[in-house]
Amino acid sequence: MTFEDILQNLKKKIYHPVYFLMGEEPYFIDRITDYIAQNVLTEAEKGFNQTVLYGKDTEPDTIITHARRFPMMSNHQVVIVKEAQNIKKIEDLEPYMKNPLQSTILVINYKYKSIDKRKTFAKLIDKNGVLFEANRIYDNQLPAWINTYLATHKYTISPQASAMMAEYLGADLGKVSNELDKLIISLPENTQITPDHIERNIGISKEYNVFELQNALGEKNVLKANRIINYFGANPGSNPITRVISSLYYYFEKLLVYQFLEDKSKNAVASKLGINPYFVQSYVTAAKNYSIKKLVEIIAILREYDMKSKGVGNVSSDPGDLQREMIYKILH
Repeated sequence: MTFEDILQNLKKKIYHPVYFLMGEEPYFIDRITDYIAQNVLTEAEKGFNQTVLYGKDTEPDTIITHARRFPMMSNHQVVIVKEAQNIKKIEDLEPYMKNPLQSTILVINYKYKSIDKRKTFAKLIDKNGVLFEANRIYDNQLPAWINTYLATHKYTISPQASAMMAEYLGADLGKVSNELDKLIISLPENTQITPDHIERNIGISKEYNVFELQNALGEKNVLKANRIINYFGANPGSNPITRVISSLYYYFEKLLVYQFLEDKSKNAVASKLGINPYFVQSYVTAAKNYSIKKLVEIIAILREYDMKSKGVGNVSSDPGDLQREMIYKILH
């Protein structure tokens, strides 16, 4: 069952006796848990029928005791176990999973790790409840996730604006959703969000960001690239060197992959590189400016400056100077 399936069922009041929510991406786990905590019971029912336990302070026997209670003046009781990854023998819940109480909704948050799906414990949860694994979103999947998130709230976003947010915020879905919510609150429904909206409401400069730096480098626009990198040097908090290097590394790595593609049609390139088809032309342009040999050299340069940014082989240069040196070597 997917995240969307689970939320849709909950909104239809289709409840399961167990929700075992595990995996590396806490955003999905928190969203499901918060929805159950806020919507299954009324405020009057919560006082007697909603319990929150914490893994480091509880044991499987205690959880089972709570789960086997019957609700008071309500059709359901909700038992939420947070930080369940800290429970030493989570498998000791197996006797309850064999026959969970239908009037209880037991929600187990097992963050940043997963149980073995091949074992009986996992199979019992999957048979009698919901076993959900929240996987991390890769960086190249983030723009599409942003589009989907906004679509559910009746908004759209331009490819440039989506790329700006993805490059600036990274794949921290909690952080990204918070920033998107700022836009949703500020703008009327059915608005197409643009770089101007992002600059005004979130504070990401539409001119001085990593996405624009990539474009400048791809076009070999020396003046624009230097103007952006000088801005980064003067504002290191908003554009830390490690983030800049990481973004450029993935950009030039994709450009190198592009050089070896046999099928360079728009859709094939977009699929292979994991980018919006809108941006394919920028890669076509950049590929004309950088040979395979130069791209290999650039990737080596980025690795070198990544080490220097962490203090290896760098005694005194500040991040701004390092970035300027790095951009010079890329462009020349």
